[in-house]
Amino acid sequence: MRPSIWAPFTLGLATVTHAATPSTLEELCTVSYAQKALPPSEFIQGITIDSDSVTASVVTESTVSSVDYPTATINYCNVTLAYSHDGIDGDRVLLQIWLPAPTNFQNRWLSTGGGGYAINSGTRMLPEGIIYGAASGLTDGGFGGFSVNTDSAMLLANGTLNYEALYMFGYKAHRELSLIGKAFTRNVYGMADSEKLYAYYHGCSEGGREGWSQMQRYGDEWDGAIIGAPAFRWSFQQTQHLFSNIVEKTLDYYPPPCELEKIVNETIIACDPLDGKTDGVVARTDLCLLHFDPKAVIGKKYSCAASASTQYTAATPAQSGTVSAKGVEVAKTIINGLHDSQGRRVYFSYQPSAAFDDAQTQYNAATGKWELSVNQLGGEYIALLVNKNGTTLESLDGVTYDTLKDWMISGMQEFYSTLQTTWPDLTPFHQAGGKVIHYHGDADFSIPTASSVRYWESVRSTMYGNLSYKAGANALNEWYRLYTVPGAGHCSTNDAMPNGPWPQTNLAAMIEWVEKGVTPVTLNATVLQGEYEGENQQLCAWPLRPLWKNKGKTMDCVYDQASIDSWHYDLDAVPMSVY
Repeated sequence: MRPSIWAPFTLGLATVTHAATPSTLEELCTVSYAQKALPPSEFIQGITIDSDSVTASVVTESTVSSVDYPTATINYCNVTLAYSHDGIDGDRVLLQIWLPAPTNFQNRWLSTGGGGYAINSGTRMLPEGIIYGAASGLTDGGFGGFSVNTDSAMLLANGTLNYEALYMFGYKAHRELSLIGKAFTRNVYGMADSEKLYAYYHGCSEGGREGWSQMQRYGDEWDGAIIGAPAFRWSFQQTQHLFSNIVEKTLDYYPPPCELEKIVNETIIACDPLDGKTDGVVARTDLCLLHFDPKAVIGKKYSCAASASTQYTAATPAQSGTVSAKGVEVAKTIINGLHDSQGRRVYFSYQPSAAFDDAQTQYNAATGKWELSVNQLGGEYIALLVNKNGTTLESLDGVTYDTLKDWMISGMQEFYSTLQTTWPDLTPFHQAGGKVIHYHGDADFSIPTASSVRYWESVRSTMYGNLSYKAGANALNEWYRLYTVPGAGHCSTNDAMPNGPWPQTNLAAMIEWVEKGVTPVTLNATVLQGEYEGENQQLCAWPLRPLWKNKGKTMDCVYDQASIDSWHYDLDAVPMSVY
């Protein structure tokens, strides 16, 4: 059993007694009080906390709104502090912690994660903790500031990885955030050693991977994790972003964005009724995969107006035409997933009805043609962590499906202990009473929904492999539940299917589960836009799938073996297990 993390912490409790605990936010939110509440530097071996770095400011009547929580007006104390790792010149890690007023504190801590190459999501997710009576924290990972991404610190020089930055990004920074943050929180509110501080985590995308990095390693220190569309299996996930580009190169066809958009829209129209309710939402992408052939879209007309450039996209001219056989071939090949030159499966892809964001082409005004546009996320991974010579991959010349396979497998070997993050034995977490709400948009265009299904199934087969499939699924669902979100995109709602629901009250559901024993048999979700805005819907827990009846008025969660099987892939091109 791991030694108690609170043993060294008791050294710092004498500075903040119950009698000295402030009763108002204004009394709590001072630099001097925050400094007294810091855990001692010896609390974590090898770390020195800089008490002079502390800032504290009161924020009142702040209205916050996000897909991650309902709109609310909150008051809080914004604290920042810095610490360093002994023996590393110039090292400095920043933490930001929001504290609720003493009267609103409910003995809860919430760690929040990032996205892409960012180890935090700015202050997007911190309000969720305040709403539910938790102190909430984020870290900059030591990369140079809260808005500085990991990639800026990952290379010391061409060919030389900064392994401290890699391990901080992989799991160390979030480990330190939780240890310091929880100790600081206990001191701030004068909690006795015998009092329970509930520890929660919420993150999506890279933030989801970061959450799993903690539950897999330090599971007995957490009560609940809310994990959205995690970017684990990093070498596969990031290289996967280049797969659509290589499909276009291999087939020598670079579809106009409007053509791909038309294929998606027609897929939505065709597959919408398969779930028993015609509402503009594909709730059963598995049935769509089994029963819809995109060839039916060939010959349909498309038309899109010109668009101006944005921060993330280039300007595009007006587009019109008819969907071509080549365009459909590109779409079908992408959906079918990466196979090597021997026809063996390497990885899986996005579900039908997901946008083809990775396949976006660029317009060459000089030639009047659409051309290859190297996906930035995938290209950066290859440049930064494979080639180790920068953050931009200029060309995909000579890259084949087999090249992608080699990059995936070599990356799994090199970064297995840091970025793969798919350890399937969660026994310490489970034995400590931990709970997981894992959600993933059915139409996620950045991380395949099947990625989350594969990990859930890996945990089931590892921990309950001695049971039948249904018995193992039931046992796992007692503490780890996966929900696919109909129509949803990547970590958010989807403008292409605006009538789809989104689980906006996940932390409330987790608190009910952990603290009151109320299992989220189905996950509460709300339609946040579109024709049915405000409507409540429920999400089914895997492996059950949603099916509407009574002309779309009532929904059942059904067991459909053919649909379940469509999510299971044999990655026979990879010479070892991929969890």
